[in-house]
Amino acid sequence: MDSTSADAGKPAAGRTDPFAPLTSEQLAVGDGHEIYLESIGREGGIPAVYLHGGPGSGCQPDHRRLFDPERFHAVLFDQRGCGRSRPKGGREHNTLPHLIADMEKIREKFAFERWMVVGGSWGATLALAYAQAHPDRVLGIVLRATFLGTREELDAAFRKTLPQFYPGLSDDFIGLLPEAERTEPLAAYWRRILDPDASVHAPFARAWHDTERILSEVSPTRTRLDVESLTSSAALPATPFMEAHYFARDCFLRPNQLLDDASRLRSIPGVIVQGRYDLLCPPTTAYTLASRWPEAELRFVERAGHTLYDPGVRNAVMKAIADVATKVSG
Repeated sequence: MDSTSADAGKPAAGRTDPFAPLTSEQLAVGDGHEIYLESIGREGGIPAVYLHGGPGSGCQPDHRRLFDPERFHAVLFDQRGCGRSRPKGGREHNTLPHLIADMEKIREKFAFERWMVVGGSWGATLALAYAQAHPDRVLGIVLRATFLGTREELDAAFRKTLPQFYPGLSDDFIGLLPEAERTEPLAAYWRRILDPDASVHAPFARAWHDTERILSEVSPTRTRLDVESLTSSAALPATPFMEAHYFARDCFLRPNQLLDDASRLRSIPGVIVQGRYDLLCPPTTAYTLASRWPEAELRFVERAGHTLYDPGVRNAVMKAIADVATKVSG
């Protein structure tokens, strides 16, 4: 449902599904952007917001089910340029400060004085950045697969972890580049992904997406790139373009900003859910953050990697949300 509907922003009548949206709409946030926004649960419940990953993906119906509808009044939204937001794929006026400002507009729209903030991977980056910018607006935080938005984390994942765990895939990934550019492969990939020529960006967007997906799963179904499919006419994945836009600019963060400003999280309770075998956002990152944020509890999920749907992760996130809610409501 979008803003062209007469019912935009109104509760759905006669809901039989407790996870069906209470409201849904396109919210104008300025700069020509409209973000898709929905709320679930019950009015008067514990306020919460869910932040999707990527950057560049979007919220899915299953994300609603992370929140007990009898307990929460939760908001989910597709970030600028993502999912159902418009313009689709729009990268102009799309920075981390813009996303933080959008969250404040959403909070004010629902008249939440404070809310719980929940996010995984890139959603964890945004959650931390928002909480550090507006600590007085945050009841509690739940993070999964902590990513601090640094070039060092990306270099570690694609230039160290990738060849150690998937040497064949690493050869596929690097081998697409001219030999002269293989010493700085990430910058070379991002430059090509952001090239307006489809014949340039398409194969590299697919290669980035497929490599990242293999690294994200604890048991991937394949471990090499299908080189022939990289030049197919199939629709392109959305996330590589937004990721290249953000990663090439260090996610619009100062060096080590989220760790250096971790003291601003003091007094905010939190839980950090961490897959033991996460190759993209490894345990050391979550551990380092927790060491600077005493109010946070670090919970490991054994035999799990990066994704929400690796064994045990989704249940751990749901329990973390419930536990933090109990703490803040008490």
